[in-house]
Amino acid sequence: MFSFNLFPEPIRPFNTNYRCYSVSMLPGNERQDVERGGKIIMPPSALDQLTRLNIVYPMLFKLTNNKTNRTTHCGVLEFVADEGKVYLPYWMMRNLLLEEGGLLQVESASLPVATFSKFEPQSEDFLDISNPKAVLENALRNFACLSTGDMIAIKYNDKVYELCVLETKPGRAVSIIECDMNVDFAAPVGYKEPENHSSKSSQQDEPMYDAEENYTDNSSFIAFSGAGNRLDGKKRNTVEEQPAAVRAPPRRGIPDYEYKKGTLRFIRTTRPTTNGTEGKPAGDSFEAFSGKGKMLREKTRK
Repeated sequence: MFSFNLFPEPIRPFNTNYRCYSVSMLPGNERQDVERGGKIIMPPSALDQLTRLNIVYPMLFKLTNNKTNRTTHCGVLEFVADEGKVYLPYWMMRNLLLEEGGLLQVESASLPVATFSKFEPQSEDFLDISNPKAVLENALRNFACLSTGDMIAIKYNDKVYELCVLETKPGRAVSIIECDMNVDFAAPVGYKEPENHSSKSSQQDEPMYDAEENYTDNSSFIAFSGAGNRLDGKKRNTVEEQPAAVRAPPRRGIPDYEYKKGTLRFIRTTRPTTNGTEGKPAGDSFEAFSGKGKMLREKTRK
């Protein structure tokens, strides 16, 4: 009455050859959703055969062009193609070096879940996108898997951008269905870092500033050292000319090694003190309001 499956049925792979065509050859309405993603359209007989096999879900397939030994991986979108035919995105046919009506081998595959992937934009125009990671994340929703070396195409603002898959982890082909994947970008093809020529040229043209040379400038200039003239034309009294004083070099200040950020310190000079009076120079007997008062008109005594 009861049946027990003590020996589970082994996994039997799906392996069939089809004639491949681009999505533009699909009869009916234009299918832009297929062209923007990484999934193919297969015939209904493939679905009937897959249901009879013990395959792993989600359905992932390995596509091989035996003539050029080029391979890639993809998912399936629908089973509405004509018998014996499969329809692929145009970028996928270019990766496989396939022509319209070429023979393509399709076999089921089981891929690990992606954890990391790195992409290389093929045009510098990709740098004009303000948030490239968000754009790529939205575009990869139409993909089922990634293969290292593939050249995928995404569309944004009515413009197609090509990205080369440089690296995928944990394998060369990974599944990106319901996964948490880290994304990194390499520099676009032909991109060069801008060189700051202006700063380099200005540094070469301008002479180096030497503080010691500035402080030891013994110039012979002395202020107000010219000869004076009288308004009435007479010659001024001449005196023995004294030799011009040599300008002493200015003294460099001593840095304040105890300076603390956010504080101000004012250095004041003090005069020498004598007789216990601070700030009063020696020999100065001046006293405020020590004079004698006088009247303009003297009083007469009666």
